[in-house]
Amino acid sequence: MILAMAFPSALCIFSLLALVQAQSESQQPKIQLRLAGNKRKHYEGRLEVFYNNEWGTICDDDFSILAAQVACRELGFLGAVSWSPSAKFGQGEGRIWLDNVHCTGREKSLAECPSNGFGVSDCRHSEDVGVICNQKRIPGHRFINTMNNNVETLEERVEEIRIRPISSHLKRIPVTEGYVEIKERGKWRQICDEEWTPLNNRVVCGMYGFPGEKNYNNKVYKSLSMRKKKNYWGFSVNCTGNEAHLSSCRLGKPLELKRNGTCGRGLPVVVSCVPGRAFAPSSSTGFRKAYRPEQPLVRLRGGSNIGEGRVEVLKNGVWGTVCDDNWNLRAATIVCRELGFGSAKEALTGAKLGQGMGPVHMNEVECSGFEKSLTDCYFNNDALGCSHEEDAAVRCNIPAMGFQKRIRLSGGRNPYEGRVEVLTEKNGSLVWGTVCSENWGMVEAMVVCRQLGLGFASYAFQETWYWAGDASADNVVMSGVRCSGTEMSLPQCLHHGKHISCPKGGGRFAAGVSCSDSAPDLVLNAQLVEHTTYLEDRPMYALQCALEENCLSSTAKKNDHSSYRRLLRFSSQIHNVGRSDFRPKLGYHAWTWHECHRHYHSMEVFTHYDLLSLNGTKVAEGHKASFCLEDTQCDEGIQKRYVCANFGEQGITVGCWDTYRHDIDCQWIDITDVKPGDYIFQVVINPNYDVAESDYSNNIMKCKCRYDGYRIWMYHCHTGGSRSSDMNEYPGMSNQLHFR
Repeated sequence: MILAMAFPSALCIFSLLALVQAQSESQQPKIQLRLAGNKRKHYEGRLEVFYNNEWGTICDDDFSILAAQVACRELGFLGAVSWSPSAKFGQGEGRIWLDNVHCTGREKSLAECPSNGFGVSDCRHSEDVGVICNQKRIPGHRFINTMNNNVETLEERVEEIRIRPISSHLKRIPVTEGYVEIKERGKWRQICDEEWTPLNNRVVCGMYGFPGEKNYNNKVYKSLSMRKKKNYWGFSVNCTGNEAHLSSCRLGKPLELKRNGTCGRGLPVVVSCVPGRAFAPSSSTGFRKAYRPEQPLVRLRGGSNIGEGRVEVLKNGVWGTVCDDNWNLRAATIVCRELGFGSAKEALTGAKLGQGMGPVHMNEVECSGFEKSLTDCYFNNDALGCSHEEDAAVRCNIPAMGFQKRIRLSGGRNPYEGRVEVLTEKNGSLVWGTVCSENWGMVEAMVVCRQLGLGFASYAFQETWYWAGDASADNVVMSGVRCSGTEMSLPQCLHHGKHISCPKGGGRFAAGVSCSDSAPDLVLNAQLVEHTTYLEDRPMYALQCALEENCLSSTAKKNDHSSYRRLLRFSSQIHNVGRSDFRPKLGYHAWTWHECHRHYHSMEVFTHYDLLSLNGTKVAEGHKASFCLEDTQCDEGIQKRYVCANFGEQGITVGCWDTYRHDIDCQWIDITDVKPGDYIFQVVINPNYDVAESDYSNNIMKCKCRYDGYRIWMYHCHTGGSRSSDMNEYPGMSNQLHFR
């Protein structure tokens, strides 16, 4: 009897709780969120709220990562990475709707979190909060319109977007043309072309890595659409053309389908995109062997993957960087499209992809989004206050070429290392096989890591017996590989083709690599060389150590101790402007002790010092074969890590430099046998590519040199890649480092 009476009572309490919960949910303010402001990624920005038919911002007082988590999930992302106070993404306008927001992280909407109440705030827009969300979407997330206002002001959150080619285009790589489809609740749906504009095409092509769009054969698609049943998405889309992703475009009006399932004009949206030069098929050679653009006004340097890097611009024949003040996705997209890529995925600041050298050419760049070149945008010529610590960079959308599917690393301890295995066609079927390691080096390893999207190479291995790869892939399927370093995939390098020649065979002697997302970048201070050059006549009895280390011309071995050698002396200051420390290729056990200089040399060939005739012939050689690498000085706030003394660790830290003064042994070129005349003085760092670097082109430095038999003049010194190729001052010679 007691149980019988208790049950109705419990039922009443449960019903009451449900009623209270339903009432509280119905009483919650209805809001919508969006990310606005100076965004560098489509999943970050100033957090704005639509309430009472007006967009407004949120104050950063008491805001937390828990509130950011709630906001990002409400926007359709998996969660939040971080949040930013003090209007990092720019100051908003209008009302500040929320202040002192306190969330537990479990709320479904920001409106559920306690706050001062809508419109109750003592903040200014300098305190507007921003969020950075996880770029991954919530699977199956569906935007629900809970507002009575015009739906065109809202942003639709979609799960996935694709370009689906028709059957006759399935084998084309990259996919440049097809139906635009949106994945909603696990199903792919077409978009009705009612109110679809060329600006929408521009956004879709841009997000798939294409710089432009073109017309297509409408008759083919009209015929196909009449034969197949259509499954339309429920809205139209309105883009401005500057969005980085279709999901950032405004949602159009709801679609009114006809009884037969068609929309107003009865056709699904089709786009046809124009690939950049590097990705365009050629009728004669398939894909281009390497991307060697004509002299551009803009270039990318220091990036680990295709379509990313520090932005550099050409002005008066000299390359310089761009300051990151006001740098955003719109300006970054101009750079990407100009270079033959799609829209920008990311606008990077704070020298995230390494510091440049030389002048800072542009500051406070502002683009409309439709300029042909970054140099057409408004910018401030005055870069006072900007340093290379503020160099701007980009990551661009690139076409899906399928390169990663045709190569793999096998047997390594982690996904970043292993034996290189490639997929090739043999006897009509596709088989995996190894690459011959004969002449395999760092440049080839760089191409492999780039093809895999794993960044830079850190090591190139000619033996891989310690990595147990797939035994069925032991056979060599590629040999004689020699790369220039600009290729996007290993097959684009020179190789033997079907005629395999590999005396050692595969298996334990197969090529291998180890990849890294960062690399050092060594650059010689050209101005210091120019300012410290002088001649010295030194007696042979004071040059015995130098003679042992082969720092003198071969004729010096015939001289007696009382004779003199004429030495061209100079200082060298080698900076590491990359993103990781420069470390010797060899470990402690392989270093060489030099008794004369009383220290270990960690690299037997680190630099070449040469004096060349104007046609490039060597007339004197000061082969500075051995070096002890250490941090002589560092930028402010950076601690020295490497020192030669007492068998210490050797290397050059990021932000530090190793200085070899002009008065140190072997810091010269022996010009005793050189006749008076005009010459080219050349220094090459890391000439054999023993250690990986993010940019080898700046490893060379050249100067004009005049010698009259008594005095020497050094002038017009500059590093490789710092000048326009059209301003080459050295007839018959290239400013770039020559790859083997």
